[in-house]
Amino acid sequence: MKYNSYIVGAALLVTACNPKAPKEEQQQMVHLITLAPGHFHAALVQKSTTPGIDSVVNVYAPEGPELQAHMSLINQYNSRPDNPTHWKEEVYTGPDFLEKMTAGPKGSVVVIAGNNHDKTKYISTAVQAGMNVLADKPMAITTEDFESLKNSFTAAAEKKVLLYDIMTERSEITNILQKELIHQPAVFGELQPGTADKPTIEIESIHHFYKMVSGKPLRRPAWFFDPSQQGDANVDVNTHLVDLAHWMLFDTTALSYQSDIKLTKADKWRTPLTLSQFSTITGATAFPDFLKAFVKQDTIVDVAANGTLHYAVKGINVRASALWNFQAPEGGGDSHYAIARGTKANIVIRQGKEEGWKPEIYVEPVTTDAGYEQALQTAIRQLAGKYPGITPEKQDKRWKIQIPDNLKTGHEAHFAEVLQRYMQFLKAGKVPDWEVSNMIAKYYVTTAGQAMAKEK
Repeated sequence: MKYNSYIVGAALLVTACNPKAPKEEQQQMVHLITLAPGHFHAALVQKSTTPGIDSVVNVYAPEGPELQAHMSLINQYNSRPDNPTHWKEEVYTGPDFLEKMTAGPKGSVVVIAGNNHDKTKYISTAVQAGMNVLADKPMAITTEDFESLKNSFTAAAEKKVLLYDIMTERSEITNILQKELIHQPAVFGELQPGTADKPTIEIESIHHFYKMVSGKPLRRPAWFFDPSQQGDANVDVNTHLVDLAHWMLFDTTALSYQSDIKLTKADKWRTPLTLSQFSTITGATAFPDFLKAFVKQDTIVDVAANGTLHYAVKGINVRASALWNFQAPEGGGDSHYAIARGTKANIVIRQGKEEGWKPEIYVEPVTTDAGYEQALQTAIRQLAGKYPGITPEKQDKRWKIQIPDNLKTGHEAHFAEVLQRYMQFLKAGKVPDWEVSNMIAKYYVTTAGQAMAKEK
């Protein structure tokens, strides 16, 4: 067994590691542990400095390109000219890395973002060892994982540790405003059940295998394309969409997966990638053996990447769809479409070519009420007290909500916001009960939905 210490950056955070700081202050610092980082989200948690977090981070992982990619991103954050971070990564790469991690300091926060095949086991191991967990989505990709995850939440409560997943989309300003406007009766009207064919909430997210992260092309591991290791879209990206639907509709109301959720239908279909495209993304020159079942004509792999979930939550119909393409249109990127249908207006987020591939939010009235415009103006003025600078702009028969740039923080910045939210939970000593109930409900929707999904 051997310790490999990667010292990243020239200095430590003074507030975190100042040897002259009071002993009590040093003991109160939150200590991060990164476990088997196989996804760039593990590094994004550390893209910016968060007060109260020790700059020394222990990493437990197998040696290989995934660890190297993680360390490269941390080094990039430490060496950037503007607002550099000062992380010191201490890495252990022995074959017993998981056992070695559990011998670490109790009360540490274990960040898990990597191969989803092992994630539920990693979560259980960390919780049983008395460690807090902040996990990237998805925390479960099978119905068996779901049962294990439920047990982990029970164990977390018994051991008084925190288990939470990284829901960055709640920090996107258009999602926040869509939620706010749904709960403005003078603007949205009443919430109706909708139907399976015309659901009240409909969300679609389009992602791309080839993309830029922190200014560089993203290199994905080959296992990312294996549904038994990554999970397909119904249990991956749809985790975000289901979370958004529940959060927008019910806010802090606790949901029961047993009584509040009714799955009606689920579909899945594949995205073909040529060997050349696969090589561009992964660097591999051939398809690995674990993908052979998905390879056709020796040069194309069918990736189980797309899915749609149809279900009702407390009687409100929801449709969530996640799709993957090889590469975004020129000038474009990942995109998001969401519509909430009300009796007075539809609140719609669009992120297409017309929007310059940036998310924008619209109010599209379905009422002819002469006083509607005044009601909308009043509602936006009130919301501007919380979100300064937002204004309604009339566009033919709809209004676009203009949002100032300072409120558009961007996907990568949202990880810091999630971490800050988690820090508040640590300070309080628990994850709110409604969050726990709704995480369980969310993963029931995705895993049970995937189990019933039919191939298109």
